[in-house]
Amino acid sequence: MASDAQTAADFYATPRGAMVARLLRERLGTLWPSLGGLSVLGLGYAAPYLRLWREQAQRCIALTPAQGMAVRWPAGLPNLSCAGQEDALPFPDLCFDRILLMHGLEAAENARRLLREVWRVLKDDGRLLVVAPNRRGLWAYVESTPFGHGQPYSAGQIGRLLAASMFRVERRDAALFVPPVRLRSARLFEHGARHVLPLAMAGLTLTEAVKDMYAAVPIQTKPQHRITLAEAA
Repeated sequence: MASDAQTAADFYATPRGAMVARLLRERLGTLWPSLGGLSVLGLGYAAPYLRLWREQAQRCIALTPAQGMAVRWPAGLPNLSCAGQEDALPFPDLCFDRILLMHGLEAAENARRLLREVWRVLKDDGRLLVVAPNRRGLWAYVESTPFGHGQPYSAGQIGRLLAASMFRVERRDAALFVPPVRLRSARLFEHGARHVLPLAMAGLTLTEAVKDMYAAVPIQTKPQHRITLAEAA
């Protein structure tokens, strides 16, 4: 995750960034409406969205990439953020119920190593939500936003990457149907476009996944009969 968290923080401090945060928080709140008593990790730059669950979750932590500048979160309250390496997360095994990967996958130096670490720290019955720029969407080509940097993905590409990392996709969704400009009626546009346009045209692809506990179990094959010297004779 080589992107600078401060760049993302600066974007969300703008009117356009605030618009994006409102629209995406609404969608995330629909996917994960209540996380009461659960442990939540926001990985990448997820601070604008963790506020959805901070008050109800048992534990809510934001981790930003060690390569960039860590951003304190939440403002004016005890710090709940830290920095860490994407291939060596500073947490024990099986410690989070939910992980939100936001501004993380597209900026990862090695996406598979990152997902292996996510697999390690996620509980066996936990859930991962990956938010990434959609390769076909307009937002992936606007460099004045965090979505215009790094590697954009199609829904299929994310699904194959997750499968290769021992995850199973449970649900797909999308967000940011609005164009990458500030609109006064952004919420109305977003809701209307969602019912008209295909998900593939949205700016962001959202993928919820769980651990595929059987992916690492080798398939037992029928033992082959070996010919002995006596049979050969």
